[in-house]
Amino acid sequence: MRYPIVIERGDDTHAYGVVVPDLPGCFSAGDTLEEAFDMAKEAVEGWLEVCLDDGAEIPKPSSLEAISNHSDYQGWILGTVDVDLSKLSDKAERVNITLPQRVLRRLDALANKAGDTRSGYIARMVLEGNS
Repeated sequence: MRYPIVIERGDDTHAYGVVVPDLPGCFSAGDTLEEAFDMAKEAVEGWLEVCLDDGAEIPKPSSLEAISNHSDYQGWILGTVDVDLSKLSDKAERVNITLPQRVLRRLDALANKAGDTRSGYIARMVLEGNS
């Protein structure tokens, strides 16, 4: 999915500022134009991941023409960032992992105590940021 971005020009003392009009509060910056594009992609991916985590619907991107005609962005650099939504998919995927037996026993005990399956427990720990 390609999201339009608008970039306010930087100079020797100011970074290039990036706004993603379709994603409220999604913005970024970079010291160079190339870095601004890279950082914009990272910001969009992070914004969309939080959106999915919150169970919200992902906004559809506007057309480049609609953004280029917006009065707030006249004189700004117009571009897009391409985001692979499949990398953010919540579709279950079967994986094969190898763990020492004692680790597996402890994992199963923790999952059982939490009222969860082994897979569910691992997923919840990762999403909650627990280690």
